[in-house]
Amino acid sequence: MNDKPRCLQWQAHSEFGLQICYPAQGWGVFLSYCTNIHPAESWQETFAALQTYAMRLKEIVQGESKLLDPFPLAPRLSARAAAELLEADHLAAFVTWVKENGCCVFTINGFPFGAFHGTRVKENVYRPDWSERIRLDYTMQLFQILLPFLQVGEEGSVSTLPGSFKEFQADENKIFDHLMECATRLEEMSVASGCDLHLGLEPEPLGHFENTRETLAFFQRLWDYAPETEILRRRIGVNYDTCHFALEYEDCVNSLEAFRQAGIRISKVHLSAALALDPRDPEALQSLRNFNEPTYLHQVLLRYSDQSITRFRDLPEFFAADPALAAQADEARVHFHIPLDADPMPPLKSTRAHAAELLAYWNLHPDFCRHFEIETYTWGVLPSDLQRPMEEHLAAEYRWVLERLHT
Repeated sequence: MNDKPRCLQWQAHSEFGLQICYPAQGWGVFLSYCTNIHPAESWQETFAALQTYAMRLKEIVQGESKLLDPFPLAPRLSARAAAELLEADHLAAFVTWVKENGCCVFTINGFPFGAFHGTRVKENVYRPDWSERIRLDYTMQLFQILLPFLQVGEEGSVSTLPGSFKEFQADENKIFDHLMECATRLEEMSVASGCDLHLGLEPEPLGHFENTRETLAFFQRLWDYAPETEILRRRIGVNYDTCHFALEYEDCVNSLEAFRQAGIRISKVHLSAALALDPRDPEALQSLRNFNEPTYLHQVLLRYSDQSITRFRDLPEFFAADPALAAQADEARVHFHIPLDADPMPPLKSTRAHAAELLAYWNLHPDFCRHFEIETYTWGVLPSDLQRPMEEHLAAEYRWVLERLHT
């Protein structure tokens, strides 16, 4: 890439003491979709998906918004794909391909380390966790891959799991040690390159931390553990997933304001929606059974009139539980990503209002985050009534988001 910055103007980021530039589009935000929607574990498979589906989507939607010129890509790279991409001249060839095809790469999804399609993923998506050094090494490989796509002053982000999974009872001090080393290395890379590299930890139900309260407490413990926090605050933040925070019955604005007031960086936003239903409705419960599939964890959260929440690890555990637990609840929300533009058949609903609220918040506070990623990765296991050709599905989600970004 050439040395001339693509940014149109510099802006001081008062919360972190950074100098950040707007992307070439001039709107101050990148929008892409996460390629974890495509079954791809090797680099060859990942690249083939980009060449096929991403380029078809580019042709469909690029003329609809200046946000999409150049066309932003947000690849998901497994550990295998990352290692293969760093072999021989594969990365240099990919950088050339991205430039020649009018694209850019601003972020990488580094949550799923191993296989993510066509097998039982479930809790394995959290392995290895941040208590294991292999997770740190893999994440640093992703930043090594990302850096050649960035020019001076630009941001680059990687999203990752929320430390661990509650069931694993991970050693939190090891998590802290690896995150501190990650932050130090990202600081060194950022200073050397003139770019702004940051990692986003993604809270989700039954993760090591999963909601606003637990996220605030985790970061405070991390900062208390560290000898100094300036670099940590710059380089380690939150990947805010609108599906996950809606599952926790969080108020979007309150959560974002709490993180910002605490000095927690919003590294990236995942735009997605979850299933919602009235658990007292037998028809809704019967319809929910169509979403009980064996690949991913589908945590269920019941909320009662006193605002208390009961959590189930997965749909099978929910269906096997005492029916009285559901009958006494006001609402149920299920970790099953639903297209942003299309509600499931009634009586099921979605939580896409949370994503709409976040986009409305961005229109008022466009400095809070610049990296946005559509992440409906469950496309391949959606019930038939929600299935569409993949490019049509993705294009419709893009349009839904762009209609709500007042650019």
